[in-house]
Amino acid sequence: MKRVLTTVDIGRQGEQLAITFLKRQGYRIVARNYRKSFGEVDIIAQQKNTLVFVEVKTRQSTRFGTPFEAVDCRKQRQLSRIAQDYLQSHDSADVSARFDVIAVRLDRDGGLVGIDHLQNAFECIE
Repeated sequence: MKRVLTTVDIGRQGEQLAITFLKRQGYRIVARNYRKSFGEVDIIAQQKNTLVFVEVKTRQSTRFGTPFEAVDCRKQRQLSRIAQDYLQSHDSADVSARFDVIAVRLDRDGGLVGIDHLQNAFECIE
């Protein structure tokens, strides 16, 4: 009998696929699931001299909207706050940084359908 993927399984699989994708694009993974009391960012990576805060959204359908739509204003504010905290606590306030969103699409069985990478998806929200 086939095991049904939970949303946690789908999310973990999407993050791992996103990491593999980023590494193939020449990014260096700095941190994964950087967590604070007010939220978390899935991946922090470095591309040349830029620190990239990456939100990964994984979907098997668009019934509840696209992965990119899931990164709404509330989520953007949360990611901005986490990024600011990370930069300050790692003495990186002068480092160039940006926010990317990676959308991972899986089929019903969890197989990869595609990955879309939106660089500089939004500006930091104070």
